[in-house]
Order: sequence, then C-alpha cells, then structure tokens
Amino acid sequence: MNPTQQRHAHYSECERDEVCVWRRSQLVRLGFPELLADRAARDSRHDLHQLLDLVENGCPPELAMRILAPLELDVAA
Repeated sequence: MNPTQQRHAHYSECERDEVCVWRRSQLVRLGFPELLADRAARDSRHDLHQLLDLVENGCPPELAMRILAPLELDVAA
C-alpha cells in the first residue's frame, strides 16, 4: 500500500467514528494540517483540549503535538 492509500485508509477509519470526525474537525478548524489532525483525532491519548489551548496561545500545531506526545512505556526495563 502506497502512502496515499494509507492516508485514505486511516481517514476512512476516522470517518466511521463520530467522535474522531468531531475531534479532527476541531483541529483542522484551528489550523492543524489535515494529516496531523487526522493522527491526533484517531489517537485518544492526545488530549484535544490541551492541544487546542497550546495552539490558541501561539504554539505551532506540530510543536503542540510533540509537547503533548504520549510517553511510551519501556516494557524491557
């Protein structure tokens, strides 16, 4: 599957979930690029309100996503 097909597949998954659609629309409305908004909308570990607060206060969307990225647990430790 090429990158374009992967994007469309992920977007289609999100379209079936009303909450995901709403989250994505809020992020796009605030200026998130569509792919970044789609990724954040599908991952419930991203706190939508914190993302919106950061961006509304001048933080670029990409940086807001990095700041609020969920921590991965180190299973091997």
